Amino acid sequence: MPHPRPPYLQREETRYRKTVWYVRKERHGPRIRLKAEYGSEEFWQQYQDALSGLVRQRAKASAGSLAWLVERYRETSAWTDLSLATRRQRENILRHVLEKAGNQQASKITRGHIVEGRDRRKATPTQARHFIDTMRSVFEWAAEAQLLKADPTAGVKYPKQPKTDGFTAWTEDHVAAYESRWPIGTRERVWLGVLLWTGLRRGDAVLVGRQHVRNNEISIETEKTGMKVTVPNCAGARCDLASGAVR
Repeated sequence: MPHPRPPYLQREETRYRKTVWYVRKERHGPRIRLKAEYGSEEFWQQYQDALSGLVRQRAKASAGSLAWLVERYRETSAWTDLSLATRRQRENILRHVLEKAGNQQASKITRGHIVEGRDRRKATPTQARHFIDTMRSVFEWAAEAQLLKADPTAGVKYPKQPKTDGFTAWTEDHVAAYESRWPIGTRERVWLGVLLWTGLRRGDAVLVGRQHVRNNEISIETEKTGMKVTVPNCAGARCDLASGAVR
């Protein structure tokens, strides 16, 4: 029996008999084309980005503006060589930055502006670090490409990370309580099974699905390293993504 098509995914054939795929969340809303090969890791990443709103139609940026500079940066290997997970994270940061200052001339952005952006995120130090890393990658490339005379992120320090005990590690009692709340066959139970028995990072665990299952074996290319990971027999047949069951 064929698997149902994921939500909002539309298939269309051109007059040249080429198959193209789109995501449309609203009946009369805009369509977002997925350019990667169907079924590939990049295809499903683009699908998830389209659902979450990270892919947007961009108006043409004026030459020399920050938006224009970011567009040029996205065309380089400095951007495309980053992992899909890193690009997705930085795309989200750039979206907010460009909404606020995309029309500003890139040459007018100073170290003070970068520090201000860092300090606005001081309540979440990790987010502030990601902001600095994202802007530094753009401006370091721009300075090296001689599109700017100087890198305004040079010398900007990371915020101090607060000392914490980290996340609470679940005990067997926690797992048992969760399993008693969510029975076999529910999505919540599948989610627990994937986390417990595949060994995948969180970023990969949220992407793994039926498209990665062949002959009861999970195979997925990880976001962070690009390494192909295989989980034989779905870790002892405890989680079955193809049928949506955990046992």
